[in-house]
Amino acid sequence: MRYSTAILPFVASAAAIIIPDEATAKQLILENEQKAEKTVSSWLDDALPAIEDTFESAREALERQTSRLSGLLPKIEVGTEGIDDILSPSDYNSDADKSGPGRSTNLTVYQSIKASNYTKHFAKIVDDFPDIVEKLNSTSSNITLFVPTEHAFKKLPKHVKEHKPPREFVEKILQYHVVPDLYPVGRVLAHHTLPTAFEEEALGGRPQRLRVSVSLFGIKVNFFSKVSWANLNTKNGVVHGIDSILVPPPPAGRLISLFPTKFSTLELAAQKTGFYRRPHDNTTYPSLTGLTVFAPTNTAFKKLGPAVNAFLFNTPKGLHYLEALLAYHVVANETLYSDEYYGKQSFADFLDSDYINEDEIEALGGEVEGEEGKPNGHFHLDLPTLLDDAHLAVDIARWYGFIKIKVNGRVDVAIQDGLAKDGVLQVVDSVIIPPHKHKKDASSSSWVDGEISVEELVERLDPYIKSEESKKKGESEVEVGEL
Repeated sequence: MRYSTAILPFVASAAAIIIPDEATAKQLILENEQKAEKTVSSWLDDALPAIEDTFESAREALERQTSRLSGLLPKIEVGTEGIDDILSPSDYNSDADKSGPGRSTNLTVYQSIKASNYTKHFAKIVDDFPDIVEKLNSTSSNITLFVPTEHAFKKLPKHVKEHKPPREFVEKILQYHVVPDLYPVGRVLAHHTLPTAFEEEALGGRPQRLRVSVSLFGIKVNFFSKVSWANLNTKNGVVHGIDSILVPPPPAGRLISLFPTKFSTLELAAQKTGFYRRPHDNTTYPSLTGLTVFAPTNTAFKKLGPAVNAFLFNTPKGLHYLEALLAYHVVANETLYSDEYYGKQSFADFLDSDYINEDEIEALGGEVEGEEGKPNGHFHLDLPTLLDDAHLAVDIARWYGFIKIKVNGRVDVAIQDGLAKDGVLQVVDSVIIPPHKHKKDASSSSWVDGEISVEELVERLDPYIKSEESKKKGESEVEVGEL
């Protein structure tokens, strides 16, 4: 299958769902714990309706085709407040100095948000953190700031304004709005996720990411914060205004539990099997540094048929097979986003990879490297799962901002990049069945997209279950996220 024909009908979509994270807040609290929890809970209540809408509309975004999007991109609404009003006229460079869309100034990022009447609230909070002031003011490297406008703070409930969260929690929120390097709006549109200055311990100290998406109504960050104005080009970077405050995401298990209409069956499976605690060799998993969860929806389980579901959920024997199925959907210590990989290799390593089909790219008139060094083409990874020695074969087809992900050659990722504190959710509408263990071609032997007999399921999973049982003796337990 040519990656070009597979990817062109698709637009990046869905679900970096960023909500306030109570677990994170508890870890960060140094004092005033009850006030912090009230703040986080209220943000959660406000954000959930918009998040639910995101999940429901995610697949609709897939209908936009490349040719149509290309024609619409110049018309995308990027702001209503007007970039010309953000600073005083004397702070802007002359029109003759403009090198692209937006406006430019000789002020730094920090000086710009201090001078603007649209960002004073955020700037006042930043003033309490000298390290962040230095980052926003330094000219040694470029940065990008997604700055909440005054309107974003007006949306906060009254009791949130009255009870300030703990200092360390606020600092991490501020860091989460800062993106290292220069990302003008054109470069933003070429990405699905962006790294932030917030280094997440649960990701092995790697940057927590933002999810960016585009629609006819504008650019969204984490699917609920709209870019109000863009491309204030400063002396040391670029500033984009957003209409909601961004908060780092919750753990994967917590994220799943928030959407019962999508994942109630998956959550029930995790509860019945006790999957959140599984035995592993401590030398292999001394501590988790990220997860990739290929999360099957309720629809995915329904496809298996009533007989298999009754066996998996309602019989003691079936629970062992259900646990094996869950294990096959989880990758530990490797976090695979649609456009970034926190694992044994980085996307940069693929620039010299055999998986890049340069002939196909050039035949389309394209380039081997996409936006800012991100390679176009087809990439393949074999990811080790929690099920014995079973791997998932993941193929990513990329053409600039258009990305398609397939698992085991057949299963499409329906919703990409559900950001989590400890990794990422890649949502699938089919339960991924391991291949027959004696067969090596996972792409042909694992394809099941409909009812499967109990006998067939048992035949596929038996070798893995027996292998797992033989390893249980002498193994200790390690916690796997919140699943």
